[in-house]
Amino acid sequence: MDDILIKDHIQQLKDVETADLWIDENFEKKLSQVDGTTAFERPIPAMHSIAELVSHLIEWRREVLSRLKGNQRGLDMSDAANWRSNDELRKRGWENLMQDLHITQQNIISFLEGKDDSFLHTAYPHADTSFPHDYKYLLTGLIHHDMYHLGQMGITIKFLKIQHLDV
Repeated sequence: MDDILIKDHIQQLKDVETADLWIDENFEKKLSQVDGTTAFERPIPAMHSIAELVSHLIEWRREVLSRLKGNQRGLDMSDAANWRSNDELRKRGWENLMQDLHITQQNIISFLEGKDDSFLHTAYPHADTSFPHDYKYLLTGLIHHDMYHLGQMGITIKFLKIQHLDV
């Protein structure tokens, strides 16, 4: 039973959340720069707020976990849950969003612990027949998705800091 690859993926999930990465950023470090007010601000109308980005990450973590469990696709790019409004997210609250972000991360890690590399090479049973893929593809995609939006958060935070200096 080989578990090197799955342990590496689990570590990458943990690292993007709190580790001292080569890119010098992680979610803990980035998200500590915003509060319950600035998290819901859009620096420019076409840019997502930090809360919107966090909610988007939560939804896709839930979706990937569901797929890792062998369920059919449940979230599409056009679904309202993919990008919830700031008004809706304010009602949920910044602390709750942060808690859900952490919980969804832990749920994925807990699910993966105890699995071996053969799980990652198992075909996802509900993949599009024109584009078959395995669970490794889903998990790697989630890590890439997290990193992409971590960078997006960095840009949003820079814009927020510029705006707040002008006040």
